[in-house]
Amino acid sequence: MSKPVILTGLRANNDLHIGNYFGALLPTVDMATSKAGEFQVNLFVPDLHSFTTPIDHSKLAAQIDHNLRLFVAAGLPVHNPDVHIYRQSYIPAHSELTWILDCFTGMGEMGRMTQFKDKSAKLNEDRISVGLFNYPVLMAADILLYGAAYVPVGDDQTQHLEFARDIAARFNNQFGDILTIPLPVRKQHEFFGKDQGLRIRDLQDPTKKMSKSDESGKGIIFMGDDPAAAAKKVMGAATDSVGSIHYDYASQPGISNLLEIYSLLNRQPIADVAVEWEGKSSYGELKSSVADLVRDFLSGFQEQLAAVDSKALYAKLEADEEAMGTVARNTLHAVQKAVGLRA
Repeated sequence: MSKPVILTGLRANNDLHIGNYFGALLPTVDMATSKAGEFQVNLFVPDLHSFTTPIDHSKLAAQIDHNLRLFVAAGLPVHNPDVHIYRQSYIPAHSELTWILDCFTGMGEMGRMTQFKDKSAKLNEDRISVGLFNYPVLMAADILLYGAAYVPVGDDQTQHLEFARDIAARFNNQFGDILTIPLPVRKQHEFFGKDQGLRIRDLQDPTKKMSKSDESGKGIIFMGDDPAAAAKKVMGAATDSVGSIHYDYASQPGISNLLEIYSLLNRQPIADVAVEWEGKSSYGELKSSVADLVRDFLSGFQEQLAAVDSKALYAKLEADEEAMGTVARNTLHAVQKAVGLRA
């Protein structure tokens, strides 16, 4: 590959909500649009990662298809020759390299991973899978197979990126300069930026972020929600008894969350939105304005989603899987030769 490689994953399962859309999906689309040309952009579906914790496997294939279509509907430049989309499980080298790297990884390294400790604490002991424990090794293989120097990571993934660097350096020290070591977290943040932007909160409990773990569904707006039903959720959003609108998460988290949703959907800086609504006393007016924006946004996006050309999408997907499969096999073969599995 002649161009430096950027690599990131596209969510494989679970419904996306508007917090995912603005916090993850759009930034990925913007990155791919702006970086393709100067860089090769690998956007892969981490479908093997999707069941490190229990899921409904009967829905997985349909969810993968739906989420691929969501990215295309959001504007992912899939026809750019420097943008590659592929499913992890369709390229066997991901699993094969993981096993080899497993044998150079210590139990203590994996046991110290914060995300493993956090997720496993929420499960019964007999439901904690080896896959959850082993997740960072597969993530390292995802990166190292393609010589990716640039990997956008959130705070919850920084340990995993550093592990990918450690295992690549360890392998190279023993067998020679075979694997490309991705740049450290600091350099990643310099390259991609670390601006966290606005983060949409739960409509019923604005002290926490919007999350699919909301069992009632009243506090979360899914991208597939009926637009009128989503608007109704906004009208039922929790506010407060202050009686005056101020952008202040400490004292008015519900109002501040509505202002941020308004900002994102109306494409206005939050500072301008805060000034526009400052001191107004009608919470109902703010809710109605946000509800209208939500309804219009979902209606428009769902029209774009329905218009996605599935035949063209899968032709692109299959062509990229063949091309990226070749790249991955070449890296795997070099590793296999190094450890004595190939002459």
